[in-house]
Amino acid sequence: MMLHDRVQLIATTCGVVFAVVLSTQQLGILYGLFHKNTMLIDNGGADIWMMPRGTQLVQRGSVLPESALTQARATPGVLVAEPLVFGPGSIARPEGGTEQVILVGTALPNALGGPWNIVAGQASALYEPDTLTFEVAQRDKLGNLNLGSVREVNGRRVRVGAFTWGLVPFGPAYSFAEIGLARDLTSTATGRFHFVLVRVLPDADPDEVVAELQARVPEVQVWTSQQYHDTVVSALLAQQLGITFGSSAALGLFVGLVIVALSMFSSVVDHQRELGTLKAIGCRTRDLAVMLFAQAVMYGLIGSVVGLAVAAQLTAFMRSPNLAVMLPIGVMVSVPFVMTAICLVSATLALNRIRKLEPGMVFR
Repeated sequence: MMLHDRVQLIATTCGVVFAVVLSTQQLGILYGLFHKNTMLIDNGGADIWMMPRGTQLVQRGSVLPESALTQARATPGVLVAEPLVFGPGSIARPEGGTEQVILVGTALPNALGGPWNIVAGQASALYEPDTLTFEVAQRDKLGNLNLGSVREVNGRRVRVGAFTWGLVPFGPAYSFAEIGLARDLTSTATGRFHFVLVRVLPDADPDEVVAELQARVPEVQVWTSQQYHDTVVSALLAQQLGITFGSSAALGLFVGLVIVALSMFSSVVDHQRELGTLKAIGCRTRDLAVMLFAQAVMYGLIGSVVGLAVAAQLTAFMRSPNLAVMLPIGVMVSVPFVMTAICLVSATLALNRIRKLEPGMVFR
């Protein structure tokens, strides 16, 4: 039935493609938001993060005492421990108004916490006085910003030393500075910081180092980078983000279920005399069910392949410094299985119709 009715084949396949594209794009945007909000953790070069208790996202909290850094550096298994300053910045635009950034103060030369993804200039420019990195997506907003341009940040004139690409979390872009400059810009007292980033020795177990650090500095929260990453993702899912994008992805799958179910049911209705003939000459319901499910599998596989190809092209087209649409390999691999399962479920409606077919109807 499938190959002999080209119109229905195309219509049903398009329905599956639509479901695949809609659901994968919603999941891609959700994964992109996860990436945006965990990029500092994933790319900061640290194995362990120390932060104020109660921290769930990558954001400015209360400052940590200097003893947290001292204890971290004295803990067995620690290769290096560096402070990180985190705070808001307001850039004065030449034509008036301001643009917000998140200032990240990193300790050189280890530069745990960034910067990365530098597309112009060098990270070493941060050694120079009053020098920051800026996000390339902000160039036009800040009056055609270029390397060496001077702007006022939190009332202090600073110079552009490098540009990064895509370092825009769920909010203002990251702007990196040497930690001393960042302290001045964010009014953070000398010897105070918002995070401690730890890199362990090659033969050290990060979980064991975390336990030791937690025992030495019980007033702060100590997590491995993976634990911190997972905490941020869980916190985002608990908000409206997970509900919104999850429901949109589920809607796409439901649309695919309905389209395939209606298409296969109408196909059975349109060809019930032929199916009745097959029953009359000895075909069992089981044989017809195998044929029906084989069609469902073909719809699922063809629609998935085409849908993933379209989704990949849309993802590349939508990619920008401000918007990340990510399709992890796990999602790409699971889509054909999920859509095939949905098509098989859809086929059960048509199967019920086949069961009710009487061979004698052919002779009426």
